[in-house]
Amino acid sequence: MRTPAPGDSVPEVTGHLPARAVVRAQVTTEPIDPAGHATEVERPEAGAVVTFAGVVRDHDDGRSVNRIAYVAHPDAADILRRIAEDVAARTEVESLAVSHRVGELAVGDCALAVAVSAAHRGQAFAAAALLVDEVKRLLPVWKRQVFTDGTDEWVGCA
Repeated sequence: MRTPAPGDSVPEVTGHLPARAVVRAQVTTEPIDPAGHATEVERPEAGAVVTFAGVVRDHDDGRSVNRIAYVAHPDAADILRRIAEDVAARTEVESLAVSHRVGELAVGDCALAVAVSAAHRGQAFAAAALLVDEVKRLLPVWKRQVFTDGTDEWVGCA
């Protein structure tokens, strides 16, 4: 699926789950704390909490990366909420939280945080993996990688 450009129509995602299951779905310019996401999804009925932190690495395809800038479509926050609700509706989770950061990020900064709680580890791992994959596939966020040699490159989807 091609990632929409600014101004394009954005993909529809569906999901019908009580809002309590999605405790956070945000696009933010502020630093993201994956441990805080894990705390938000903890539930007495959940025997597993799985987290994922996507961080800016210092290389890509053999080239040294200095920093990354993420740019989001104006509807990105609403789309992220729908993605989260859809994943929650399609899986056996107690709750989930997801955040994507935009703006200038340095190597080591967290760009994507996901936390999922479920009764069992298999359910939590599966839901977390699906949520990361769906965010990567559907969220209209683009990244500009700035390399240490001064060149840069736009990548279609974060």
